[in-house]
Amino acid sequence: MHTIKQQLHTYCKQYIQERLDTIEHTISSCKNDLNSETKSSAGDKHETGRAMIQLEMEKAGQQLASVQQMQTVFSKINPSNSSKLVCLGSLVRLELGTYYIGIAVGVITLDGIPYFGISTHSPIGKLLLGKKQGDCIQFQGKEMEIISIEM
Repeated sequence: MHTIKQQLHTYCKQYIQERLDTIEHTISSCKNDLNSETKSSAGDKHETGRAMIQLEMEKAGQQLASVQQMQTVFSKINPSNSSKLVCLGSLVRLELGTYYIGIAVGVITLDGIPYFGISTHSPIGKLLLGKKQGDCIQFQGKEMEIISIEM
């Protein structure tokens, strides 16, 4: 049986792969569209079409760089490491929710329980880093105690 933390780790890994696959498909599709774009009698229409495809490729390129950066950060997580301080890869339970410190994926629901996949650069991620069980943080006007840390 996989622990919750291992399941969250697997979910994040799949999330990154799906995003990479989607972006790579978009880039490939744009390249095909660009190559198949033929000169028509309406020159302006042709140029507008090419420009739209170029913009789409640039956007996909930026998304690819972002996801590759996410993948680099995520590759540093060893799910079997442990620490008493909150760090990359920690599963942190607060009074108002449980957070997986890794990458920003939003809410992950496992067995009907919501977990928040956050990055170390998120506002709450920054507050949690380096804290230990029993420490309190102030977030959005609320004081929250760290109930437990699973690393």
